[in-house]
Amino acid sequence: MAPHDEQGDSLGLPQEPIDKVTRPLEKFLHVEAASGVVLLLCTAVALGLANSDAAEWFAGIWKTRVSIGFGSFQMDHPLYHWINDGLMAIFFFVIGLEVKRELVIGELREMRMAALPIAAAIGGMVVPAGVYLLLQGGTDAQDGWGIPMATDIAFVVGCMAVLGKRIPHGLRVLLLSLAIADDIGAILVIAIGYTESIDMTALGLGFASIALVWAMGRVGIRSFGLYTIVGVLVWLAFHESGVHATIAGVILGLMTPAKSYVSKPAFGSVMDRARAVLNGDTWDDTSHRSEKVRKFTRAARETLSPLEYLEGLLHPWMGFAIMPIFALANAGVPFEFADVTAPVALAVGAGLVIGKPLGIVLMSFLAVKLGLAALPKGVTWSVLAGGGCLAGIGFTMALFISGLALGGDNLDVAKVGILFASAVAAILGMGSLLMLLPKPPPADS
Repeated sequence: MAPHDEQGDSLGLPQEPIDKVTRPLEKFLHVEAASGVVLLLCTAVALGLANSDAAEWFAGIWKTRVSIGFGSFQMDHPLYHWINDGLMAIFFFVIGLEVKRELVIGELREMRMAALPIAAAIGGMVVPAGVYLLLQGGTDAQDGWGIPMATDIAFVVGCMAVLGKRIPHGLRVLLLSLAIADDIGAILVIAIGYTESIDMTALGLGFASIALVWAMGRVGIRSFGLYTIVGVLVWLAFHESGVHATIAGVILGLMTPAKSYVSKPAFGSVMDRARAVLNGDTWDDTSHRSEKVRKFTRAARETLSPLEYLEGLLHPWMGFAIMPIFALANAGVPFEFADVTAPVALAVGAGLVIGKPLGIVLMSFLAVKLGLAALPKGVTWSVLAGGGCLAGIGFTMALFISGLALGGDNLDVAKVGILFASAVAAILGMGSLLMLLPKPPPADS
């Protein structure tokens, strides 16, 4: 074994040579804009391969059949189905966690605080859907009305990170809260608008499994392993019911406790006992040392609520694995630049680029005029419009909903519209905010 670095880390722990590689990587994984950059790169790779000589090979990867089963029960689906219905269930689970956090301890916990982002989110969903239906109502693509309703929080966070300290805290909080409220709306759209037939037996088993999760929590079961097993059963039942399987992830996320099991004072007492054990003769009793370490480790982990612990655990996986894989599987669409002006692409683009900021500003204006809310400090109506343009970056959720709503050529053209409209929205949003917001003062001033 390599010798320890005596300097250690911020907690005084010894440092190994490999830490010189892993710690910079850990820091990178927690940079706000990093996941957006990775997502953008994967999108570019998917588009490049889908429009190259390797297009057939690339498309064939996602059509590869993958089977799992036991006994007479078998599930056989193409790889892209496992990604969109399986991996994305984890994505929606994290969304459920974020929604729960905002409802319990965040900006949506009080109606006065939540009024503006909720109003903005409603406008940012209804108006884009209305714009799309205005252009595509009565056609074979009218079911795509839900596509321009969603905001991609990863790209919005990335854009704000690039703008840095120019972004007022109030606008940052507003856009993030708006995106969370937007996600709630998108979840309802998926559950209600894009569910065709339902197997009531399978759905009943799904809700019975959810009831089991609730009962496990009531009796004090704390094992993440057991909850994972039951969570898989919930997902499986929803998948077989006809209700989109990702809804199972949302429900489980919303059920995750937001309160820690061990309070700070209680943990302080545990640490006092741990210090006494480590400094006393009982630590030399090797027969019980591992048991003591497990107890102290469990106490330390339980100072975080399950919600906080799982968010911290899953966010890097979501940002640097699940969403990039989803982009590779869904953003690779062959296109010609003429597709940008196709009716479906124009309807999607108009919904995202025009409908989003228009709906956000109009509903926010109405909420403020009715006395239900107030603009945050440092946010003017023009700045809010710039933020509304950023909210027009649909991408992940828009691509996801397009796969549920459309098929064939309409799906490919809608994806082209999503990609180009999201790029335009990002350029308009960042460009306008750069012009409207003052430069931050120098760090040494």
